Amino acid sequence: MKAAELFVKSLEASNVKYVFGVPGEENLALLEAIRKSSIEMITTRDEQAAVFMAATLGRLSGHVGVALSTLGPGATNLVTGVAYAQLGAMPLLVITGQKPIKRSKQGKFQIIDVVGMMRPITKFSDTIVSAERIPSSVYHAIRIAEKERPGATHLEFPEDIAEEETESKPILWQKTRRPTPDEKAIDALVETVEAAKSPILLLGSGANRRLVRKQLINFINKTDIPFITTQLGKGVIDESDRRFIGTAAVSEKDFVHAALKRADLIVMVGHDIFEKPPVLDIKGQKLVHIDFSAADIDDIYVPDLEIVGDISHALWALTERVKVKNWDFSKFYIAQKELEKSILDNADSDHFPIKPQRLVSTLRKILPRDAMLSLDNGMYKLWIARNYPAYEQNTVLLDNALATMGAGLPAAMAAKLSYPDRKVVVVAGDGGFLMNVADLETAKRLGLDMTIVIVRDNGYGMIKWKQDAMKLADYGLNFSNPDFVKLAESFGANGHKATSTEEFEKMLKQYVNSPGIHLIDLEIDYSENEKYFGKDLAAKVKI
Repeated sequence: MKAAELFVKSLEASNVKYVFGVPGEENLALLEAIRKSSIEMITTRDEQAAVFMAATLGRLSGHVGVALSTLGPGATNLVTGVAYAQLGAMPLLVITGQKPIKRSKQGKFQIIDVVGMMRPITKFSDTIVSAERIPSSVYHAIRIAEKERPGATHLEFPEDIAEEETESKPILWQKTRRPTPDEKAIDALVETVEAAKSPILLLGSGANRRLVRKQLINFINKTDIPFITTQLGKGVIDESDRRFIGTAAVSEKDFVHAALKRADLIVMVGHDIFEKPPVLDIKGQKLVHIDFSAADIDDIYVPDLEIVGDISHALWALTERVKVKNWDFSKFYIAQKELEKSILDNADSDHFPIKPQRLVSTLRKILPRDAMLSLDNGMYKLWIARNYPAYEQNTVLLDNALATMGAGLPAAMAAKLSYPDRKVVVVAGDGGFLMNVADLETAKRLGLDMTIVIVRDNGYGMIKWKQDAMKLADYGLNFSNPDFVKLAESFGANGHKATSTEEFEKMLKQYVNSPGIHLIDLEIDYSENEKYFGKDLAAKVKI
């Protein structure tokens, strides 16, 4: 067979279902092989959207997502999405085309060192130099992408290699078991938890695994130890649980951080140092690190005890051995009640432009428990992380690692492909949405049903808040917008403009339950950002 066919059969052997991308002439042999395979090629309007979709597919499934581009500008357009996957621990394989490497007739046209460009932002980057190397190269790249900590890998596939004939065969995918933690480390963990007076759990992105979730539930049910989540840990445990204290959003002065400071032991489950730090200024407290790999020591993260290995096994062993003590959680629950009261502020406000609190409360009121909320990056992300309880795993898709704009719509598209029976809602700012608006056509072409809420403030709202908090002039962050209703309609979607909070609530309820793509233009008022994210909320409360 041709090498391009062997490449695709190697992807099939590793259970790849989709390839997202924008092919070029260097990919044509590969594209033809995909056409004849069981894999579905989803052509996007921009390579960045393709890699956001592939990364999100990897995030949701735990199995590698695949994105494809040509050389040169196609490959450079992948970079932001590759970094998104690498920092966000999402298993991803990107494939880029290249001119013939044995003999080229086009000089250096479009040639850049793509492999060298990808190396700093991937776990592995290489060029396939012969057809016989394809099975091991593909298998290795996927295995590395999925291995804890997951991330991005890259293979460059030159067009002359793609045309080679070969008798090689794909390598069939094999599951591997992760090593378990050392028994002495488990003993130390049990002893440390039992000796604590006020322990608390902090759940990060590494806890977002099905088996980890199961063992966490068992541990919490046995011990009653309360838990806090990072933004990337949202939904690992049902946040309607009475022991959920809150989500660490952005401010170290919020009630959640006040609770953390009152713990004498913080058990960090799956904490990822690439996530914006949820724990600041730890003094006189013990910190336990439970993760698949050893901690990345940093000025703000120096664990006293590390439990390295399979997280679910560590939690199972801890649950089996730990004895329930007379721990004191009273201060955590004071913080919880104060946070709950704060979340209710303006949650039913009829003020328009809409307050962020009312936006969040409306979303939670209307959306089913298992609806998937895909967030772009902006000020609304912090409000939703703080105020929106996630009831199911992976129902709040946000990026708190690279924190890139433009990922909200593509991530939602991947979520809908993964869970076609669930409601999917995008919340994006006017700045971020327009960065990848072209792929509204892709969503329409794929026949995806989703609702898009554009929170419009005619500027880069989060940076404007920071600018104002620094007492700087309002400069360089404002812009104008198109008519979003007409823009949606030009793509064959349905456009709507809310003119009151009541109208928005009615629209959301109607369109979430209607077929097709519905875009709602919603003006937002961010005037209270500083009050909730800049002030010391907990200072006046006796916690």
